[in-house]
Amino acid sequence: MLAITNPKNIIMIQRIAVFCGSNTGASPKYSYAASKLAKSMIKKNIELIYGGATVGLMKILADEYLSADMNITGIMPKFLKDKQIYQNGLTRNIQVNTMAERKQKLEELSDAFIAMPGGFGTLDESFQILTNGQLGMHQKPLGLLNVDGYFNDLLSFMDKMVEEKFLKSEYKNSIHVSTDPEKLLKLLETPLPQVNGKWF
Repeated sequence: MLAITNPKNIIMIQRIAVFCGSNTGASPKYSYAASKLAKSMIKKNIELIYGGATVGLMKILADEYLSADMNITGIMPKFLKDKQIYQNGLTRNIQVNTMAERKQKLEELSDAFIAMPGGFGTLDESFQILTNGQLGMHQKPLGLLNVDGYFNDLLSFMDKMVEEKFLKSEYKNSIHVSTDPEKLLKLLETPLPQVNGKWF
């Protein structure tokens, strides 16, 4: 689903895919941020699209949505579902065959994306969204919920990509970053800047 804009040129977001850890991390700040993000999205009547698991930060997001009786879609490959880590009681529980299919579904069904602290899977999902946007395959925004500076080093590395001319600064600057969920949701409503092609 493509995000649409209204006459005020604000993106109307109905569904957000959240990428986050299948663990809760070393600090309770991550769990608190996941809960706060879910509550902020619920307040704006935004459907949650996520990996469908009942572990880690994903479980915290799902629990908030289930408690509020809000629409929530989980997308999980069969081999993970067989491990019995899938969340029951979701509005929609979509089974796919591979991780690649999962990422494709997450992208197709969502109007925008938020990455929270996580590991390889979170980065993989986030960078696929960024790459596909860079190639003109969608115009959907991605935001980083930068809990306790978790993404600071990653953002610094992106600055290095720009400095060494492997990345246009416009693409790096199109990533919305905030430590506050409500502010991040507001930033996601801002239309992405137009960039004249991927290549220099």
